Amino acid sequence: MTAIAQYADWIYLIAAVLFILTLKGLSSPTGAIAGNRYGMLGMGLAVLVTLVLAPSPNFVLIVLAMVAGALLGTYRAKTVPMTQMPETVAMMHSAVGLAAVLIALAAVHNGDQHHTTVQRIELFVGCFIGGITFTASVVAWGKLSAKLAAKPLKGGWVKPMQIVLALGMLGFGAHYFITENLCSFWIMTGFSVVLGYFLIAPIGGGDMPVVVSMLNSYSGWAAAGIGFTLNNAVLIIAGSLVGSSGAILSYIMCKAMNRSLLNVIFGGGMGGDSAVAASGDVVQKPYKSGSADDAAFMMGNADSVVIVPGYGLAVSRAQHALQEYARALSEKGVTVRYAIHPVAGRMPGHMNVLLAEAEVPYEQVQEMDEINSDFANTDVVLVIGANDVVNPAAQRDKQSPIYGMPILDAHKARTVIVVKRSMSAGYAGLDNDLFYMDKTMMVFGDAKKVVEDMVKSLA
Repeated sequence: MTAIAQYADWIYLIAAVLFILTLKGLSSPTGAIAGNRYGMLGMGLAVLVTLVLAPSPNFVLIVLAMVAGALLGTYRAKTVPMTQMPETVAMMHSAVGLAAVLIALAAVHNGDQHHTTVQRIELFVGCFIGGITFTASVVAWGKLSAKLAAKPLKGGWVKPMQIVLALGMLGFGAHYFITENLCSFWIMTGFSVVLGYFLIAPIGGGDMPVVVSMLNSYSGWAAAGIGFTLNNAVLIIAGSLVGSSGAILSYIMCKAMNRSLLNVIFGGGMGGDSAVAASGDVVQKPYKSGSADDAAFMMGNADSVVIVPGYGLAVSRAQHALQEYARALSEKGVTVRYAIHPVAGRMPGHMNVLLAEAEVPYEQVQEMDEINSDFANTDVVLVIGANDVVNPAAQRDKQSPIYGMPILDAHKARTVIVVKRSMSAGYAGLDNDLFYMDKTMMVFGDAKKVVEDMVKSLA
């Protein structure tokens, strides 16, 4: 124990390096497992040193909390379906935000500790970021899990409400800073919690992937705030890494969806439209439909096939059947690739993880920028469970809520096959002209059942 305390700073430094290696590993499917291991090792070192340095820790309570958290986390990790990963991540962010709020409140109520000017600022910032993160993450969880409506909260009163809450939060925070009045700190905390709701509720469900990324950044900054409150260097470093990486990812996501980052941060009020249509109505138009056998025949006789997977694939857990079908096509000499939109699924990287779970070869998986120019030379595109990411309205219809959002150019392929349960609108509530093109054939049904039928037909 003495040696650990003596070299605490060095061990913290090693933990920080391991956290950086974690981010590097998680940046690619091949390095994800190693990245997770670096993270676990780094966190283990950080917890060990923190326990050794703590002046009078209650080991019983700490161990009980850690065991309870480990059991709950292990159970959730083993049982959560891939389709529920986005809302699970959102809920985890809410826990980080709540922790920041509780630690800040405990610190301001600690009568034995005098807070300096800088520490009062740290407490204020850490608490209000934590409060916003907590409520915003709960709302994001509700929208992603369909517990709350995906449609945005609208009305001329929403923006004034946001401004009043923000000013109230800053005002009472300033009053606490000047007077150390605990009542003001509690009121400031209340304002931040309510503001979190009003920042996310006006954002539509179609923009939730960006919101999840942004909340990841918020949770990192909240953790960094906790680090300042506890005077823990490694927590400051880890929180800053998560916060900054989440901010960079949010920027990339906004760019991919043609969204303004300020629009997301300020609750949809800084320009740009929500991705959710006002009514979600679908106008009846003629379209062509076929069977799984028809689809298998067309792809079995093609030279090149590009598969566009979407959330519907994850819902039906069709990735394994799809991998089997793609392998059968490859064995027949068909070139098969997967095209991944940056916001495919419900969160960044969702579809990559799904395909990795089915052991799809990495070389067959290509990002939007890599494959978009090849669609015009592709014989058949199989769109399975996806909708908004292949909607040509994003390029052609200036009145569309998703106009300007980069899409996969599936409509440029020679033939398009769309596997879908019905002609209902997608997650963004928009009809899709791709479904009514002469080159498009709709195959209706559960994605897994359709793909399994295609496998049988191809055999």
